Amino acid sequence: MEGKALGEVAATFLRLGTTAFGGPAAHLALMEAEFVRRREWLTHEEFVDMIGAANLVPGPNSTEVAIHIGLRRAGWVGMVLAGVCFILPAALIVSVIAAGYARYGSLPNFQAALYGIKPVVVAVVAQAIALLVAKVIDTWPKRLALGASLALAAVGVAELAILFGAGIGLGGLAVRKTRDWRSAWPLLQLLACVTAVALIPLAWEGLRHGPPSPRPAVIFLYFLKVGSILYGSGYVLLAFLERDLVTQWHWLGKGQLLDAVAVGQFTPGPVFTTATFIGYVLAGPTGAAAATAGIFLPSFLFVAISGKLLPALRKSPVSAGFLDGVNAAALALMAAVLIRLGLDAIHDLPTAAIALLSLIALLRFRVNSAGLILAGAVLGLIVRHQ
Repeated sequence: MEGKALGEVAATFLRLGTTAFGGPAAHLALMEAEFVRRREWLTHEEFVDMIGAANLVPGPNSTEVAIHIGLRRAGWVGMVLAGVCFILPAALIVSVIAAGYARYGSLPNFQAALYGIKPVVVAVVAQAIALLVAKVIDTWPKRLALGASLALAAVGVAELAILFGAGIGLGGLAVRKTRDWRSAWPLLQLLACVTAVALIPLAWEGLRHGPPSPRPAVIFLYFLKVGSILYGSGYVLLAFLERDLVTQWHWLGKGQLLDAVAVGQFTPGPVFTTATFIGYVLAGPTGAAAATAGIFLPSFLFVAISGKLLPALRKSPVSAGFLDGVNAAALALMAAVLIRLGLDAIHDLPTAAIALLSLIALLRFRVNSAGLILAGAVLGLIVRHQ
């Protein structure tokens, strides 16, 4: 049974890592379809708890949810296998693109395929959010937290402030009901562990003298630091990298950095494979491997910690209230991303038709989401090359 579970984990995440276009919100939508509705490995509530736990720690959220699923399904080996199989296809694709970029100095044009993929992604994410909200947001405090978080996201409040604000709000309600502060202990344990892990690479930063040279070991340590402390979206990653790699250390030009972020956005799998591209440009295949290992390694540590604390978080009234607030805020942030995706993706009659037909296919005929994304790519190529 264990070997079968490991095989299922490996095969499924290899497929998702190869076909999951559209960024973290789309990845989570595909995982919800695959593991909650199709395979029934998780309930909606368990899946949203994993999203909430991933939002409580630094690093790429969808990758951390993949690692959580592997841990739940097949233990420690499954945890490693799920993460590696989700990351590896994207890292290899990005490395091939980076090799061509290093040789020719330009990126291939994926715009025609993305023209058809983006409206499909909008439909996939919309369906997943609607299902998760219907199943999980089942009390008025959760509904209020969802609405308030969506409003705050719309006016540009920082994601971390929204998540922790909602968590503190619903956690505070639980304290008023139970009068038991001690039940917050599992949550405090989790936050203390996150802080301890983040301090390890920051210690290297404090010991460093002057701008480093981009050797593979230094690239690994730099991206280890980024993966240990970075909350938020790809835009936060861009600001982080621009400050260090362009302005302070002059490892990259601004155009190279923007190209790296673009590659992370338009290839399947984790957006943090931007690091793979940068590592390749700086130090070839060894640099790509060092950067990839550095930025994703903390996610495995965070999931190993938070995955084992999740049952305790749920049993503790205060920690469970905090997690409910974080879950509501996370769904609101996904909805905010959906709005931005919709405005970017649906801008003419063909894209509107693709989005509508995709939504009908998902709701009425339960078509596989990953296959629908590939069909969208084909339609985009057809429409754009007429």
